Amino acid sequence: MSATAFAWPDGNRIAVIVTVLLENWSEGKAPPYGPMTTSLKPGTYDRAGVTWSQYGGREGIWRLVRILHDHGINATVCANIKSIEMYPEAMKTVLEYGHEIAAHSYTQDKVHAYMEPAEEEQNIRDCKRIFEEQLGHSPLGWLSPVVAATDRTAEFLAQEGFLWHGDYNDTDLPRMVETPKGSIVGLPHTDFADNRVLRQSPSDYLNAYQETFDYLYRHEPGSLINLTLHCQFGARPLIASVFNKILHHFKQFPDVWYPRHDELASWFKSRGFIEVTYAERFFSE
Repeated sequence: MSATAFAWPDGNRIAVIVTVLLENWSEGKAPPYGPMTTSLKPGTYDRAGVTWSQYGGREGIWRLVRILHDHGINATVCANIKSIEMYPEAMKTVLEYGHEIAAHSYTQDKVHAYMEPAEEEQNIRDCKRIFEEQLGHSPLGWLSPVVAATDRTAEFLAQEGFLWHGDYNDTDLPRMVETPKGSIVGLPHTDFADNRVLRQSPSDYLNAYQETFDYLYRHEPGSLINLTLHCQFGARPLIASVFNKILHHFKQFPDVWYPRHDELASWFKSRGFIEVTYAERFFSE
């Protein structure tokens, strides 16, 4: 078995993209998950859940920007458009520190899988318009809430000129997605974001990414890791301290590329790749 000529730029052995999720829910609504162990009766206003979710814009995003800056890494912040409206100073700081901001629907409970085609198309257009009004430029990327895209999402995004779409669970590396309205770069999501350990030890988050990195770095050159965390949870000291340890571990290794999502997508597209499968990488003569 031998690898093909596929390789990351500048001789880098592995690529790591950092996905930061900044999320807000509709007025009076809370996330459907949280660290609390006792659920309220259905229909009850969950003040604890609502305020828990608001930590991300009030405190969390700032801590993550600082940690990333300490490690010299630029991330992609996938933000609900409502979050961009609510926290303009935080968003200004994110851009000033060199990070990308991508669109993440209007609110976290505005899920495409529940929409009719016309509503989904309008939601994407509205999000793009408000994003431009708030930040002065168009978003290049889109990640759907709970990664719940539809079979139409890529086409609507390509129609609006998006570069990348982050809802893909069927690939290890970027791939080009062809639609009737043009092509878009599909980026793989992660199977282990920070909220997997809501009621477990934060060290599970560290172990998962550290062991994955060590395996891929040693055995599978040309691999990609999507390190993902939420501002309302992963940016709290409980998990942020572990996130810092993960980045510290990664940074001990040479030949690691840390692109933003737009940088990764632009590079992949510019190279003329369509798709690079595992079989092509390691089972080609």
